[in-house]
Amino acid sequence: MILLDTALDARAAAGQPVQVAMFGAGYMGRGVSSQILRHVPGLRLAVICNRSLEKAAGCYTATGINPSAIREVHTPAELDDAISAGMYAVTTDPAVAAAASLIDVTLEATGHVAYGARVTLLSIEHRKPMVSMNAELDATCGAILKHMADEAGIILAGADGDQPVVQMNLVRYVRGLGLKPLICGNIKGLQDRYRTPATQAAFAKQWGQTPEMVTSFADGTKISFEQAMTANSTGMTIARRGMIGLEHRGHVDELVTAYDLDEVRALGGIVDYVVGSQPNPGIFVFAEAGDDTQKIYLDYGKLGQGPVYSFYTAWHLTALEVHNSIGRVSLFGDIPIAPIGAPRVEVVATAKRDLKAGETLDGIGGFMTYGVCETAEIMKAENLVPMGIAEGCVLTRDVPKDAVLTTADISVPKDSVVHDLRARQDAHFKTLQAQNEAVA
Repeated sequence: MILLDTALDARAAAGQPVQVAMFGAGYMGRGVSSQILRHVPGLRLAVICNRSLEKAAGCYTATGINPSAIREVHTPAELDDAISAGMYAVTTDPAVAAAASLIDVTLEATGHVAYGARVTLLSIEHRKPMVSMNAELDATCGAILKHMADEAGIILAGADGDQPVVQMNLVRYVRGLGLKPLICGNIKGLQDRYRTPATQAAFAKQWGQTPEMVTSFADGTKISFEQAMTANSTGMTIARRGMIGLEHRGHVDELVTAYDLDEVRALGGIVDYVVGSQPNPGIFVFAEAGDDTQKIYLDYGKLGQGPVYSFYTAWHLTALEVHNSIGRVSLFGDIPIAPIGAPRVEVVATAKRDLKAGETLDGIGGFMTYGVCETAEIMKAENLVPMGIAEGCVLTRDVPKDAVLTTADISVPKDSVVHDLRARQDAHFKTLQAQNEAVA
């Protein structure tokens, strides 16, 4: 952060701000646009791509930009011309935003798996570094997309402001001290697997969010995607299907004795969550010291006598922090968070109610399914359905409430970019594993 603010200030002073293309003008997109346009002169939100041009333009005008300074563009050349003329641009065509030569970095701010996959592939195709706010996509197809981005020579990374990167920032800090992280935790205010868009409609309206988004927070799907993302970027795993999910009304510091440390160490570290703890809505990392000298100074620093020490961040500020990742990626080549190989943890689709053959599954945060974490090994062995590809699948047989869906329970839609990416991801890492085994 100390380096980043100075670097962004220098770009602003030189009149060379980083040119950003953003996909999405929803709740998060509005917040990010306001933050960049009002408070981060080292970045320039050059274009917003959204299905509704009115909403895209509204992100600009809400910050005081005159409508005469906003230009609708239909080709990459038109976008480049708009940037050169000091104009702001809107478009409905993701390819325009990804292909323009003057765009330095893209931002995925929709959280929709299929759309996010398409614009991520466009960014990779046109060799544009991307920051993604899409934990759902990352936990579904992130490993293969990261591999493709590496092959293209660009960075594809998650965004500051949401729990996975807040956890990773703290993991990097703890590792930098020479300590060993054992548990990465996410703090929730509530969890009810059976919440639906109907039960969450009033809360969604209050905050200007979609009922589906809010439902995914409440039913545990969102936190499952976030913790899978964290696991796959740290090399950690989970203790059991669905994670442990303690309920605790005190401070997270009090939980350092709540875990079976021998089990956690044997697993190589775990991701988890806790409901009701403080500081809410923060995150925590429990770590152990590397030597006796560290233990002395940790005790002196009021962190206790161990063997596990509690570190936490009391907040995550979503749209207010996303620009930090854009700067980290574009100015320093730093990766806030990304998968480090084949998935360790997946999110599997689970019936929210009794499901009937012939029904078409709705999406994340819907009426029909919720997502829970499972190890990739068990998911493969039991042929479980990833939550991120469930939408649009048709049930081939009845599935009882709380049962995890298997591939035998569904038929998949045709021409699905997400299903294609999953197949490519599975094939890639299966081949890689076979090659490694052959060498061994």
